[in-house]
Amino acid sequence: MDLGELLEAARHVWGDGFGADGIGAPGIDVTGIAYDSRRVVPGDLFCCLPGTLADGHDHAQEAVAAGAAALLVERHLDLEVDQVVVPDARRSMALLATVLHDFPSRRLAVVGVTGTNGKTSVVRMLVGVLRQSGRHVAESGTLTGDRTTPEAPDLHARLAAWADEGVDVVCMEVSSHALAQHRVDGIGFSAVAYTNLTRDHLDYHGSMDAYASAKKRLLEREFSSRAVVVVDDASGRQRAAAGRRSGLEVVEVATSEASAVVGRDGSRFTWRNGEVDLALPGGFAVTNALVVAELAVLVGMPVADVRVALGLLQSVPGRFESLPEVAGIRVVIDYAHTPDALTAALAAAREVSDGRVLCVFGCGGGRDRGKRPEMGGVAQSGADVVVVTSDNPRDEPPEGVIADILSGMDASEVIVEPDRRAAIATAIGIARSGDLVLVAGKGHEAMQHVGTDLVPFDDRVVAAEILGLSS
Repeated sequence: MDLGELLEAARHVWGDGFGADGIGAPGIDVTGIAYDSRRVVPGDLFCCLPGTLADGHDHAQEAVAAGAAALLVERHLDLEVDQVVVPDARRSMALLATVLHDFPSRRLAVVGVTGTNGKTSVVRMLVGVLRQSGRHVAESGTLTGDRTTPEAPDLHARLAAWADEGVDVVCMEVSSHALAQHRVDGIGFSAVAYTNLTRDHLDYHGSMDAYASAKKRLLEREFSSRAVVVVDDASGRQRAAAGRRSGLEVVEVATSEASAVVGRDGSRFTWRNGEVDLALPGGFAVTNALVVAELAVLVGMPVADVRVALGLLQSVPGRFESLPEVAGIRVVIDYAHTPDALTAALAAAREVSDGRVLCVFGCGGGRDRGKRPEMGGVAQSGADVVVVTSDNPRDEPPEGVIADILSGMDASEVIVEPDRRAAIATAIGIARSGDLVLVAGKGHEAMQHVGTDLVPFDDRVVAAEILGLSS
């Protein structure tokens, strides 16, 4: 696409919201958008993105040498190449990617889900429900890629490819990083959902206020006209009210009004004057199912069909995922890696356990240190036996991370085993018939991040081996 036409098209849609200085020289053909100088191919518009560790402006020369047709910059560079100066390169990159790929969200029903906990489960469950109705559905999120939400050029290219393939609904997780970094700018969502807001990612956002501000962007009219919001706490009620002030049609989900009965192997609840049998245990599964149900209706699925489809759902990988019982011992793998998520997982474990609840968990290195003692306190108050271990230590010594966790606990009552395999084996070894062992933190992850290395480690595989389930 001609660079001048590309910029004019962006201005036509977003007006002053695009904010580029000048028009690109006519005759410059842009065939792609790149943000990594190592991935530039001839014809790309290279976007110079300022970051916390590196600044794309410092790599512009490399991009030009690789064949970049022009640069998108936040400050003019002393280079002999056409440059488009913008106040926010990330936002402008996203909007231009939307135009270059012919506004793919206009050709699809895109559903976006944000929140500290529940995004992955809601998206995977919604995909399952919609497929039951015969819809051609694509999924984007934690279970499908390296990033929860890809960078804007990659995301818009993926949406365009799905539209070309005949996909009619895309269900995607929208992370706080993506909202803060404008990765989803330019997408018109058919509906959005907000699950909850609890402590997480403060190593990036710096404060809960900044984290909340990023999350609430998705509930603005810029992105959608319809939202489903969980109003089980004050934060959700505030977000619902703010969404309405922004002009959104807001559907509220209140778990307390669902008359839920949670059992060992599933739950039953009321939705839209009818009962739903859900083969997923835990109160949080009911909340997620209610969000899924309302989203499915918003994208055109009949209520009766939604109710039937919910009853056919299976467990989401790594989300309160049970292994076959051995000697009456139940092992559950869960992704819980925040204080609130661990609280919910332990509460669900207590609901379905016939005996004690044993918890194996750690915290990730190189991330928010402040939540570590909170996680320790949550584990100790919610479990009968706690084994503290390593999670993804990254560039921190596991012993240091564990020490932070123990600072929020009565350490004299805790088993400490830095080796995660040995920790899981310890918990299973002391479990008795009727007990439930909750292995929390990594969920579906098949690798462990140790230093600069990624080593194979899947809690589900390891626990199955210890239980003697694998051949």
